[in-house]
Amino acid sequence: MSARRGGDTSVRLGDEAAGTLLLTNTGPRRLRGVVRNAWTPSAGARGGVQPIDLPPRQRRLTSITLRPRRRGDLPAGPVVIRALGPLGVAGRQRRHRAPWKLRALPPFESRKHLPSRLARLRELDGRASILQRGQGTEFDSLREYVPGDDVRSIDWRGTARSSTVVVRTWRPERDRHVLIVLDTGRTSAGRVGDQPRLDHAMDAALLLAVLASRAGDRVDLIAVDREVRARILRASAAEVLPTFVNALADVQPVLVETDHRLLVSEVLQRVSQRSLVVLLTGLDAAAVTDGLVPVLGPVLRRHKVVLAAVSDPAIDVLRTGRGDAGEVYAAAAAEVDVARRAVVERTLRDLGISVVQAPPDRFAPALADHYLALKKAGQL
Repeated sequence: MSARRGGDTSVRLGDEAAGTLLLTNTGPRRLRGVVRNAWTPSAGARGGVQPIDLPPRQRRLTSITLRPRRRGDLPAGPVVIRALGPLGVAGRQRRHRAPWKLRALPPFESRKHLPSRLARLRELDGRASILQRGQGTEFDSLREYVPGDDVRSIDWRGTARSSTVVVRTWRPERDRHVLIVLDTGRTSAGRVGDQPRLDHAMDAALLLAVLASRAGDRVDLIAVDREVRARILRASAAEVLPTFVNALADVQPVLVETDHRLLVSEVLQRVSQRSLVVLLTGLDAAAVTDGLVPVLGPVLRRHKVVLAAVSDPAIDVLRTGRGDAGEVYAAAAAEVDVARRAVVERTLRDLGISVVQAPPDRFAPALADHYLALKKAGQL
């Protein structure tokens, strides 16, 4: 008896994948029994145990449905075949190796927000009509003045050479560099809702990466804690999404303090020109004020820095508790946590760092909106 696996090699988390198992009866006798197509439990396998009745020298193709419950590479286990004797009373069992691996990719749930942000990007680019014109930083063309235009945009030299008043038009800056930094250390392991903070950060990073690449900017990414877990550099606009999801699929939070000196060193090595550095981390007071802020000076002097952190809506629920003594103490603890985060946020803003903080369902679009606002204001 021989066994060989096949099927899908990758699937987005939450979707279903199909696997196949080709069994070949190489013996001279008919095989009756049960076959178990084993997978790691987090693969969510259904239909892994099936009866089998296979004549000699013939093949049988069986299928299995996989619905992964976590990101990363999910290896297949052994194929176990239990062959029954002629009377069906006794039998023998054998394990067969049939290597296969399914990669569960980040689900990219914020994809639904992409069309609306691309529409706003087209408005900034002048490819769609809008009621208010944004002020970019790159000169585009001259056109005739119409009532409502900003008089500060009048081109007097062009007007002198023309019989009508003409104004300058601008477009958002392009070909800028965006570096996304994922903190995969201790703070990223905390759960917000039903997912770790890191998964929410990945979702926001994917939306920002796709949006920035569509805007004509170059996007790189690094994931770091005590060591660099992923590094994506110079991916083309067409390859940004598949490259990012494949690189991030196996990145997991690590229960160690992030080495912020290593993080800053990586940023300075990867970017030379002025860039937008987006740091996806938590607003933990000790990690930010004692670890990040003291070493972030060289980055702030050369680049625009945005710190994005997902907030926990459960904290707001705890703040309203007044039912009994336990709820009152929990509400007081929640208030202290909110106050500490507010202090950290003020400290970061005083240093010139933009802070984006939102609950999980609004976190990714909030970061994308902040990027568009920076682009409209010409601050990249």
